[in-house]
Amino acid sequence: MKRIYLSSPHMSGREQQYVQEAFATNWIAPLGPHVDAFEQEFAALVGSRHAAALSSGTAALHLALLLAGVGAGDDVLVSTLTFSASVNPIVYLGARPVFVDSEPTSWNLDPALVSATIERKVRQGTPPKAVVPVHLYGQSADMHPIMAVCERYGIPVIEDAAEALGSDYHGKAPGTFGKAGIYSFNGNKIITTSGGGMLVSDDADFIAHARKLATQARDPAPHYQHSEIGYNYRLSNVLAGIGRGQLQVLEERVVARRRNCAFYQQALGDLPGLAFMPQASWGRHTRWLTVITIDPAQSGTDREAIRVALEAENIEARPVWKPMHLQPIFAHYERSGGSVAEAFFRDGLCLPSGSNLTPEDLARVVAVVRRAF
Repeated sequence: MKRIYLSSPHMSGREQQYVQEAFATNWIAPLGPHVDAFEQEFAALVGSRHAAALSSGTAALHLALLLAGVGAGDDVLVSTLTFSASVNPIVYLGARPVFVDSEPTSWNLDPALVSATIERKVRQGTPPKAVVPVHLYGQSADMHPIMAVCERYGIPVIEDAAEALGSDYHGKAPGTFGKAGIYSFNGNKIITTSGGGMLVSDDADFIAHARKLATQARDPAPHYQHSEIGYNYRLSNVLAGIGRGQLQVLEERVVARRRNCAFYQQALGDLPGLAFMPQASWGRHTRWLTVITIDPAQSGTDREAIRVALEAENIEARPVWKPMHLQPIFAHYERSGGSVAEAFFRDGLCLPSGSNLTPEDLARVVAVVRRAF
């Protein structure tokens, strides 16, 4: 029986010409003309002035926080409903994550809690060093109120838009509101380079410094000289070539993901106790993943029973992210709220959402879910 994955890599065929160019010109190692072009094309697509292609979204977030001045003992506000990669770089730097709950409109960072937490910490004399909103599952957080309170207190915003490429917030791309934004091209993302990420900013010096740090922080000298600690974080020319081909089909991928969600909504919308992650009024949801919630009291089943039923039919589905404040490694850190994110984790399930799913694949998923009811 064919395995149906949650979200699998999908090549368009346009990548091959760029990869062949990399081999033909012997530009294999990190850096090269495809890296330069990928950065320029990506920056233009999201509406940022500058971009640096890196080995992962995690690397991009690490450098962004470092360049924003985050260090040992600092507090950084971050969404609790996210993957651990949004939090690990905070801890790399010796800083302390402060987990902030979600709001129900977009499932993203709650602006009211962000404001209340910042103001409380300012009164205590310990203002946070940065805020990291995470744009979940293909939808932007409500950025205007978050930016307003951060600008009032001079707190840099580093946006984790790893899951939200192709979405918008009032016509602007998430990842372009704060000091910097990060994106991921991991194998499960809406476009992929197999591994890779991008750091964007309107600040030219910020991106230039990031490029230096990502290339082992070599000083401009004829010999090897280093005046600060560096990292091996740059993207290879081959993977950048794949990225250039993938960028050309981003809109097609968004259309396909939204079509998947519409299929599920039409086919499952009548089931009692089943609801879909809402699309907020402020922008386009890419539906990178189609996410449902199951109310056991109304449905007579729960998300885990449905997940197990799908797995028995060789169909991959996953619970919504387990909130970071519930993770053993992070449980001792401060949090603001948490019950909203906990409810999404308890009841939420991500359905197969790949851009290459066939109508037959979608019908298989629907049939299993309906049987579970």
